[in-house]
Amino acid sequence: MSIKVAVIGAGSVGFTRGICRDILTVPELQDTKFAFHDINEHNLDMTTQLMRRDIEANGVPATVTPTLDRKAALDGADYVLCFVRVGGLEAFATDVDIPLKYGVDQCVGDTLGPGGIMYAQRGIPVLLDFCRDIKTHAASDCTFLNYSNPMAMLTWACNKYGGVKTIGLCHGVQGGHWQIARAIESWAREKGMIAEDEKVTKKDVDIVCAGINHQTWYVQIRWRGMDMVPHLLEAFESVEHFRQTEKVRIDMLRRFGYYSTESNGHLSEYVPWYRKRPSEIMEWIDLGSWINGETGGYLRVCTEGRRWFEHDFPNWMSGEPNSFTPDKRGEEHGSYIIESLETGRVYRGHFNVVNNGVIANLPNDCIIEAPGYVDRNGVNMPLVGDLPLGCAAVCNVSVSVQRLAVEAAVHGDDTLLKQAMMMDPLTGAVCNPPEIWQMADEMLIAGEAWLPQYSDAISAAKERLATGPLVLTRDYAGAARLPTKTIEEMETKAQEQRKLAGESDKAKER
Repeated sequence: MSIKVAVIGAGSVGFTRGICRDILTVPELQDTKFAFHDINEHNLDMTTQLMRRDIEANGVPATVTPTLDRKAALDGADYVLCFVRVGGLEAFATDVDIPLKYGVDQCVGDTLGPGGIMYAQRGIPVLLDFCRDIKTHAASDCTFLNYSNPMAMLTWACNKYGGVKTIGLCHGVQGGHWQIARAIESWAREKGMIAEDEKVTKKDVDIVCAGINHQTWYVQIRWRGMDMVPHLLEAFESVEHFRQTEKVRIDMLRRFGYYSTESNGHLSEYVPWYRKRPSEIMEWIDLGSWINGETGGYLRVCTEGRRWFEHDFPNWMSGEPNSFTPDKRGEEHGSYIIESLETGRVYRGHFNVVNNGVIANLPNDCIIEAPGYVDRNGVNMPLVGDLPLGCAAVCNVSVSVQRLAVEAAVHGDDTLLKQAMMMDPLTGAVCNPPEIWQMADEMLIAGEAWLPQYSDAISAAKERLATGPLVLTRDYAGAARLPTKTIEEMETKAQEQRKLAGESDKAKER
């Protein structure tokens, strides 16, 4: 019998269309029944039209049923994919803009920092609602695959409080893997170990990553039987492009001995050292691509992508449909997990799961990202052992923030919320406690529409901000803010913009 895959947040065109394509690339899965759900009927309709056209063009028996009724989408589902952004771009803007008033300059703001913490406060109650409905309406052995950020916090809440086995999935490991292959190629060519025209690909380089999402470390790298970890700093410094665009990651590699999965911009906001002084931020980032550290860069790119998709939708419908062929299959883990569980073919990837001793020097209850194998028997996580001590220290700071933020979101506890912000590395490097308390109050009030668990706390916050005394804030746009492009500006690079809007990884092309 065909499987049923429910896609929650199906209006996210890049993720939805791409992963559905990947699933339908598998011959045994080409009769999959997709149920698309979103709270935005217009976005849902556009994505449904595109996916149905792709299915028709490829001549496969898959079906797509769109619905605004989440329970109907989940009814009998074997797999649930989650792509939601609770609060949308409206709330995302407050995650970036309010902290800037207090000097906290974020590139993304969706994993840690004030932005990531508040994003979790909106997302966790909603995903716990999903879990309740999954337990009631989905198949008894349903697998919940979460792509929504903040990955670790949402996955933590679903596993601890939702009662649904939830696996978090991210493409950060794959992105860094290709960078490592390119760096090794440059290094090996300089050493005369390969010919001038010889290439080193990801398939040539075996990696093991371990840590927490967006702070996962390449603890093992082997090429031609060689341990490349001791040579990696020299390899990265041999590539002029990386010296310009990955300054934070290379500096972390220099000081901790291991390369981190996440981009320069992401990583710069997870630690206290690179974005705390406005005058120094430009020394560590590059504006050639938002992912290299631009202030509010991901917000800008997402805003442009949504506007462009709305504007350009007729061209999407008249353009070439997606092809369900192996060479077009993406690298997102979701389709490979489903394929392995259904067919028994073994897949090796990196997954976000409850630690339970996989990484010995991280807490058992936290969500780790580590290598796993999937077959018909399920997802199996080999023991990693200890992370290098410095890498574990970096991760453990973030885990403390995540734990506080998860408990705050579940219980509507604004004291825990503010403690999470105090413990956040970048926030603590920039702000004093009164500033953090006031910033949290402002962010609670701004997010009132999506934070029902904080109704009493928000009332108290409004009273505090109305009566004072208040700490001074600043009119600060950030050290590296770029303006959001207009439709007219995007029209000058229509093909590039169309490609970007259709990708789940908004920094795939740099």
